[in-house]
Amino acid sequence: METLTTAFKEHIKKAVSLSRVSTVISEENVYQEKNEEILSVLDDMTGSLMLPGSGVDGIENLEELLAKAESGKSCLLLLEHYSNMDLSIFSLLVRQAGGRGDAIAKSLLAIAGMKLNEDSPVVAAFASAYTRIVIYPSRSLHGLPIEKKQVEIPRSIAINRAAMKALEEKKVQGHLVLVFPSGTRYRSWDPSTKKGVREIDSYLRLFDHMCCVALNGSILHVQQTDMMNDIVTKDIMRITAGPVRSCAEFRAKARANAEAAGIEDKKQAAVDAIMAELDQLHSEAEEKRIKLLGEKNG
Repeated sequence: METLTTAFKEHIKKAVSLSRVSTVISEENVYQEKNEEILSVLDDMTGSLMLPGSGVDGIENLEELLAKAESGKSCLLLLEHYSNMDLSIFSLLVRQAGGRGDAIAKSLLAIAGMKLNEDSPVVAAFASAYTRIVIYPSRSLHGLPIEKKQVEIPRSIAINRAAMKALEEKKVQGHLVLVFPSGTRYRSWDPSTKKGVREIDSYLRLFDHMCCVALNGSILHVQQTDMMNDIVTKDIMRITAGPVRSCAEFRAKARANAEAAGIEDKKQAAVDAIMAELDQLHSEAEEKRIKLLGEKNG
């Protein structure tokens, strides 16, 4: 089995050589523009792993969401998260889908945790292929020694305050703001990684429209070691975009359902409703994908 490192040694070298990204995040650099040269490297890597039959269902929903963003509305893309290639898969497949796919990809503004910049120069280089607002996830503070936490809490507050300021400005400038509601890649040995992060409720409160997006197939399998040791395979990858929804209406319905069920944590209930919709989209899309695989192998 090949890993990301062994399969793409030359691509990694090229990406790092082209990288100009900062590997230390502060309140001064939370907004980071994409590097088109590195995007080309990632496109080559991602495209080489996706089998015929890969593509997008619901491109018309993404086009509808883009039209709302272009009219000045704030718009969210809520994606499932399985690997560090998810954004690359989404970006490449929508560009290959025709229609307004190029414009959709160009409009993307991802919310990214700072570890993508700070943990590894290689990961930082790959992350820089996409325009991002970098945040300090609350879970990054968990388990820190008291002395370290006393230093990091003020830093996290400063970074996230700057990130929210940048988000308020950028969200009404024609962007589709891409968020992974689980906050981390799904890891089968840790069921908690499939649970939506409570803070996502704040995005629902702050945005006008949303679209849930399922990702089916797997070309990069998460390992328990360093992320550069994730296993690469070829597969049919399918993106499925659900209908465009009003964030306010979706949130209000989720909170009402929670109230009726006697659930106290209304914020988590709203995020759980997002994850439930993603699960449904994923299940429906997997049936179609398995059929495609059967036709290919038959």
